[in-house]
Formats: sequence, C-alpha cells, structure tokens
Amino acid sequence: MTERPTAEDLPLAADPVLRTIFPGAESAEIRNWTASPRGLATETFLFDLAHEAATVSLVLRRPPEVALFPDYDLLRQVLVMRRLADTPIAVPAVRWLDRDDTALGSPYFVMDRIEGSAPGDLPSYHSAGLYFDAEPAQRAQMWWGCVDTIAEIHQLDWRALNLNFLTFPQFGAAPLEQLIGYIESALAWASDAQPPALRRATKWLRANLYEPEHLTLCWGDARMSNILYDREFRVNGVLDWEITYIGDHEADLAWMLFLDWACSQHQGVERLPGTPTREETIARYEERSGMKVRNLRYNEILAAVLLSIPLLRMAHRLRLPAEIDVTAFCATRIEELLFDA
Repeated sequence: MTERPTAEDLPLAADPVLRTIFPGAESAEIRNWTASPRGLATETFLFDLAHEAATVSLVLRRPPEVALFPDYDLLRQVLVMRRLADTPIAVPAVRWLDRDDTALGSPYFVMDRIEGSAPGDLPSYHSAGLYFDAEPAQRAQMWWGCVDTIAEIHQLDWRALNLNFLTFPQFGAAPLEQLIGYIESALAWASDAQPPALRRATKWLRANLYEPEHLTLCWGDARMSNILYDREFRVNGVLDWEITYIGDHEADLAWMLFLDWACSQHQGVERLPGTPTREETIARYEERSGMKVRNLRYNEILAAVLLSIPLLRMAHRLRLPAEIDVTAFCATRIEELLFDA
C-alpha cells in the first residue's frame, strides 16, 4: 500500500501515474491543478493534461479520508455514470477507475471535465454566485433545467440499464422499507448520539411506509449545485452520483425543495425574483415526468434524515462540541413537517 498523499502532494504523486495510464502521454505534463470545493463525500481535483499538441481537461476523484456514508464506493458511482453514458443525461465520461491503493494511496477515478458553472450552496445561491448574479429569466431557466433533469432521470428504464445493484435487499423486501432500513443502519454507524428529531423522524418514516406509485432511478443529490450550466444557462453536465438509489420518484424533487428551503427561508434570505414557487415546481415536474406528486411531505422528511447521515458522521469524527449541531437545520425542517403531518 502506498501512503495516501495530501491534497497538496497529490499532483506530484499523480503525474507519473497519469503519464503511464493515459494513452500516448508518456511525456505529458499536469497543469492548472486545483481542488474543487464541491461536495463533501468525495475529494475532487481539476487539472489539464498536456501532451504533444493536445491538452485534455480532466477530473480526479478519490474518497475522503473519513467516509461519510457506510457503503461509500467509487465503483458504484462509476458504474452509474458509465451506464447513463448513452442516455439523455449529460454525465461525465469516465476514463478509468483504479480500485487499488498501490498507485495513489487510495482508490480513485479519472473522468473528462465538462465545461460550465454551477450555483453554490455556501453561501446560499440566493445570496451570492451564479444564480444570484443572473437575471430573473436566467434563474428560472436554471431552476427549470434542474427540474427537467430530475424528470428525465426518472423516465429512464433503470432495469434495462442494469442498475438493480442500487437497491438494499439486506434491509427488507419492499424498496421503501429497504431505504428506511439502510437509513436507520447508517445513522447508527454515523453517530451513537442522534438528535431527538432524527429519532422521531425515523420512527415516523417506518410507521408510515407506503408502496411508491413509481419506482425510479433517484439521483440522490438532486440540486442546481450539482449541475453545470453553459453560458446560455442550459444544462451541460449532471454531477455527483454517490448516493444514487432506486426509490420513489418523488424523493429527488423533495430533496431539491428541502435544500432550497435551507438556502432561503431557514437562513432568513428571500428567494430571488425568477425563482419558481413550490407549487409551480411540482406542476412542472408532473408535466415533464408524467408522474403525480402525492407523498412530498414524507419524502422531504426523508431528505432531511438522509442528509443528516454525513453531517452526523462529520461531527462525530471531528469531535465537535455538543453546542455545535450541524444537523440543526435538518431537525428544524423535520419538526415543521411532522407538526404539519
């Protein structure tokens, strides 16, 4: 096993490896190496590989030093992207995956870089960045681009794409039962000190299990921040497939709406002009997907609990003091939704 290089030392360690593996790049040079701020679950680095008269823009991704999900697996996300490659979903092309730790101290994969820009979450896209700087009509275009992408993902035939490995049969027979079983197990793995709202929410989710009207491929991390937009604010790339699963089609829409609540109302920030309403968003999704939205409250609670897993894990591993509750916003939304329920 090779010692895992730090983020600062990684480009020097990666240079001879990339020269060996990349076709015809024995004398290549890595240029413009930068760490991407996006995502918690995977470390992401952008770089150019210059060889002969050509320069290729690439992305290297590796696991974080501390896994934020118990079943984190680079192979899982690589398989998803490769099996979506011939669909309308604009996923990056994966060049190769190294599941060993011999070359770079941990597994990693390299994929082509898709050009474009994405709204950020920190600070909220309603406060700064691409979405904030755009005109109202451009914001609406970005928002609808995300909703339409979700609808397109849900219209895919996941069985024909051989994505059945995205289920959790060890946790039950029915798909939603499986997902709740996974979440309960993952929360216990993340931390032995779970806030009361999370415990209450998981009990409520299990007590209110239902059979989804449609079973689809769920993106898992469905939000504008995981979309690359071109200069005309059109969807150019769909990123971050770490927590993809097979589940209720409403889960992705609920995730997007929950995170928008976290980026606006929860922070006391007004949603920017041009941002479609919750009702308009539901109507657009139903129109584009052909599927009705009937269990959105359930799936928003599910989203808040699911997001708490990596946050609890991070707090536990960093030994954050009890007064720093990184899941507080999740608990707040859970309490709101359970009270309404």
